[in-house]
Amino acid sequence: MKSNDSLIIKSAFAVANKIDADAVFVHVDPLSDMIFEERVAKKSKLVLVTKKKRLDTNEKNKKSLLSLAKAVITIPKIQSTRMTLIKIATTLALSQDIIEPGVKVVFAAGGSDTGSLDMIQVVDTSKESEFLSGKGIAKIAESVPPELFESVLNITVELADKGREGKAIGTIFVLGDHEKVMQLSKQMIMNPFKGYDEEERNILSPSLKETIRELSAMDGAFVIADDGTVLTAGRYLGAATDESSLPRGLGSRHIAAAGITSLTQSIAFVISESSGDVRIFKDGRIITHIEKAPSKK
Repeated sequence: MKSNDSLIIKSAFAVANKIDADAVFVHVDPLSDMIFEERVAKKSKLVLVTKKKRLDTNEKNKKSLLSLAKAVITIPKIQSTRMTLIKIATTLALSQDIIEPGVKVVFAAGGSDTGSLDMIQVVDTSKESEFLSGKGIAKIAESVPPELFESVLNITVELADKGREGKAIGTIFVLGDHEKVMQLSKQMIMNPFKGYDEEERNILSPSLKETIRELSAMDGAFVIADDGTVLTAGRYLGAATDESSLPRGLGSRHIAAAGITSLTQSIAFVISESSGDVRIFKDGRIITHIEKAPSKK
């Protein structure tokens, strides 16, 4: 590991110890290797963040970050800013109970293209802000399984980043409390998933991703059951909401997502066609806003 990367990680642990943070998150993709020679206080647990499906285990080396880590969070393979990476990782950590709502965490992050860590960021999940609403995310585990939330989050941010055939898309995924969601909505078009076996239309299946991408260009929402079964697409969400509680400038998709989540225990993921941003709604309000990274010229 490069000396500056080692220094960043060591400093992140020092900051965590100073502010009594619950965990230190290290973005490992920029690192040349994960051998960490420095000694740090074990007061804060180590969580690794990566876009890779598998990390080099370095099983024989006890100084590997992987051998010291309490958890590994895999985030989508998309172009992202450092702050977007931090936001996605924190959201997943809260939804998977890796960290508890209300704690502070410290991030050591960098750009994969730069080949080094270059920033330390403190995140206080107890504070309500545009950056993160930890209290809202805390309710996710009560509504849907963590792996299901992670799968839908990955799909939405990938769709937002890449679009369909290079074109931007806008759509809604509604997850959980499906019986009530179906009662409060109506079909706009013929259900494209009707007649297929449940295992063929489960959102956790990688083979369904391309189908989702193709159907995402349609108007209306995807409705997903608690077990990951995609019940329908092209669904009209007609639940009303108080628009004054939403940030100005948001369109009908965001109003619909706020409305359906205010009347049900569901979670809604909205992709903005105009900006490519992803917003997650719970209880009628935005709990996370994930901005799309600027395109590289």
